[in-house]
Amino acid sequence: MMVHHDAELDCLTLQLGERFDFSIHRDFHDACLGDGKRARSYVIDLGEVTGMDSSALGMLLLLREHAGADRADIRIVNASGELRSTLRVAGFDKLFVLH
Repeated sequence: MMVHHDAELDCLTLQLGERFDFSIHRDFHDACLGDGKRARSYVIDLGEVTGMDSSALGMLLLLREHAGADRADIRIVNASGELRSTLRVAGFDKLFVLH
């Protein structure tokens, strides 16, 4: 996982690796929630992700809550068709912006 914070825009971008599952829970938590500060916006790049599990959905929900729930600006980008379908079935297209 690569993390980039654009200080000018206060946007935190997480570029995830091949797996978005429980194995990255600690790294994801530390990157997004670790210091307790909230960025203005978040970009979750799933371009390299080939699979995710239910803990990935849970991590996204925790991020959404941390980022301000309904006021959160979180974009999920570069998801494959299969991942987009999973996110839609779970109703995440109503909670996050999918690009």
